[in-house]
Amino acid sequence: MSNLNRRTFLKTSVLGAAGAFVGNRLIGAEKLSPASMGRKQGSVIRRKLGNTGIELPIVSFGVMRADNPALIPAAIEAGYEHFDTAHVYQNGNNEKMLGEVLKDYPRDSFTIATKVPPEEKDKKTGHLLSGSTKKAFLEKLDISLKRLKMDYVDILYAHSISSRQAVGFEPILDALQTAKKQGKVRHIGLSTHRNEHEVIDEAIKVGVHEVILTAYNFKQDHRDKIKDAIARASQAGIGIVGMKNMSGGSMGKDSERSMNFSAALKWVLNDPHVHTNIPGIINFQQLKENFAAMENIDLTREDKEFLYAASMEEGIYCNGCETCVPSCRKDLPIADMMRAYMYAYGYREMKKAREVLDEHRITDNPCSDCSVCTVSCVKGFDVPGRLADIGRMGRIPHDFLV
Repeated sequence: MSNLNRRTFLKTSVLGAAGAFVGNRLIGAEKLSPASMGRKQGSVIRRKLGNTGIELPIVSFGVMRADNPALIPAAIEAGYEHFDTAHVYQNGNNEKMLGEVLKDYPRDSFTIATKVPPEEKDKKTGHLLSGSTKKAFLEKLDISLKRLKMDYVDILYAHSISSRQAVGFEPILDALQTAKKQGKVRHIGLSTHRNEHEVIDEAIKVGVHEVILTAYNFKQDHRDKIKDAIARASQAGIGIVGMKNMSGGSMGKDSERSMNFSAALKWVLNDPHVHTNIPGIINFQQLKENFAAMENIDLTREDKEFLYAASMEEGIYCNGCETCVPSCRKDLPIADMMRAYMYAYGYREMKKAREVLDEHRITDNPCSDCSVCTVSCVKGFDVPGRLADIGRMGRIPHDFLV
């Protein structure tokens, strides 16, 4: 199996100091069906989502970066059943796109998850603050339901929970439980991108969350801790959904090695405690590639060789551990800037990268006046170099981003 190039970039823009970035416009629509996928009826691997009563194919549709409505009916025709979006994706347009397409399908023919972010979160610790209220959370949910043109979603996550304190934060727990009692959601949970094993273990202890959406990939230094926590949660009846399976989208800004996306996805799918995964899909080729893993998760010799070699490389995926922050004299949001770097250089998602920078008001290289960097990264990343690369993007006009 050769390494798969999953990106089709049809528009190139030279963006000043930030360098040449390539847009990810979608390839033309084509009719996809079980037959065109090359599969036989009933050959898809399915798993139960904890104690929710939902059973899904092991690969679902991460809609975050998709902006072509034609992808959704093609996915349904092919056999995808679960779609994952969020209140904040594409400034709400992601939910609107899904709602416009899915309104023409029977409500029981698919499942959908959305994520609502708590109102206020400490950028450094991930702790939820007193301003994060039940009222604000439920108001955002109502906006999401209106965009989706639905009376309820199948799964509602408290979005991007990254500390033990945030897991048990009463106003958000109360909001989740209230939404379920009101019939606006069937099942409740949380999503986590950092300190995943601690968040998962705390969710087991709290005993409220029915589903956990967690970052999980072969490039995480703490992947064994996540694996163990996932097993504990699954055994406790919590549904586990995997994300960030593709380890940042590339092996690095200047790496000669291409990401083997099939191997990266199958690595996660081989964990039986992960019930489904939501790799991001932005074109029809990716629909086909990801679907192949629904039927066969066996790692080939070439897959294993790639995973071993790639695990030794520096790569582009930041653990988000924030152990570097105390050594930074400026107390910079390094993990978030590294996430922006991943969106830009890994996924070629310039707008998403810029959203992260704007959130932290980064408009230039924040390290430019530091003669010596005191930051040390556990993964060996050139932190000042990467912050300089992505920080300059803050000067690019939004109209130039694709």
